[in-house]
Amino acid sequence: MKLEKSKFIPYGHQDVIESDINAVIQVLQSDFLTQGPVVPAFEQELCNYTGAKHSVAVNSCTSALHIACLALDLGVGDILWTSPITFVASANCALYCGATVDFVDINPDTALMSVKKLREKLELAEREGKLPKIVIPVHFAGQPCDMEEIHGLGRRYGFKIIEDAAHAIGAKYQTESVGSCQYSDITVFSFHPVKIITTGEGGSAMTNDSLLAEKMKLLRSHGITRDSVKIQKNLDGPWCYDQIDLGFNYRMTDIQAALGISQLNRIDEYVSHRVEISKWYDDQFKDLNIDPLVQKSNRNSSFHLYVIRIKGGNKERNRLYSNLCKNNIGVNVHYIPVYKHTYYDSFNVLYEAERYYQEAISLPLFPKITDSDLRKVTSNILNFFT
Repeated sequence: MKLEKSKFIPYGHQDVIESDINAVIQVLQSDFLTQGPVVPAFEQELCNYTGAKHSVAVNSCTSALHIACLALDLGVGDILWTSPITFVASANCALYCGATVDFVDINPDTALMSVKKLREKLELAEREGKLPKIVIPVHFAGQPCDMEEIHGLGRRYGFKIIEDAAHAIGAKYQTESVGSCQYSDITVFSFHPVKIITTGEGGSAMTNDSLLAEKMKLLRSHGITRDSVKIQKNLDGPWCYDQIDLGFNYRMTDIQAALGISQLNRIDEYVSHRVEISKWYDDQFKDLNIDPLVQKSNRNSSFHLYVIRIKGGNKERNRLYSNLCKNNIGVNVHYIPVYKHTYYDSFNVLYEAERYYQEAISLPLFPKITDSDLRKVTSNILNFFT
């Protein structure tokens, strides 16, 4: 008799239900698939949810990062700082603009950008005349960074702030929703399928500055405008449009936006479920030789990821990784420090980022994970350590 292969449990997975499918079908049956009324409707829903004044929906969070940097006039000769523990897009956006990038080490308890290290680096950069134009704190795993302190340093040293909230829609900092831009110029979200909500692919840039929003909307669509006030040439007729900047094809479609609106209706439910799963993991692992990321008391994580650190270092972490994979449990490592990639390998090693990378592993966490799947994950880890 042929034995059935056990079910694979991914580390993350989208949740698409009938109402999502129906929302997409309505767009497919409408007059607009790309640039219609649903994208601005999604943007308004994002503003309503976060409290920000403006939203610019785009085809990916990477695109949102790029146009955010351009809107803040990042260019040749400028410097951008970000965390090394992030996806490469957080740093690549600086290079797209012709600027240079550098990294600020992390807090070992949270894996978030360290305010202490940021302050020390700023003091040195001021003496050397190499202050950053933009700092991008990354809300890693769904937990917001120490934004009030970072904002204070921004005022002191004159840099702009883009919150990389690719992991953190649905999270709160103090009493405000992430995306409100209380302590930043722009916040960017990701709607990739493994994130909190999905549009298939997609992203958004949130801001309270109408000029930044206007600039980003221009840049997402080739730099083209039909606004006669902005067109400086004589108009040949009502059909005229004009390219007034070098923009990109970064638009989100109505199909994606319809899925996004439908998903946004369930975001609080998704986040609550992720919190419950994280508490389950915490309780199961409390007596083991592992450390989950510390959650700070003045903020609420959306728990995009559940990361544990294996105290035995990379050999023990690698053994656990292999063991779980052999048992069809999809785990991952978030992230390889950006400066370790070949394209970035001329950067100095950062102590806490290196130590984190040797110990970290991300466990399965997504809305549709079943109780039996969770028990399988935890029992495999408990057996490994006993």
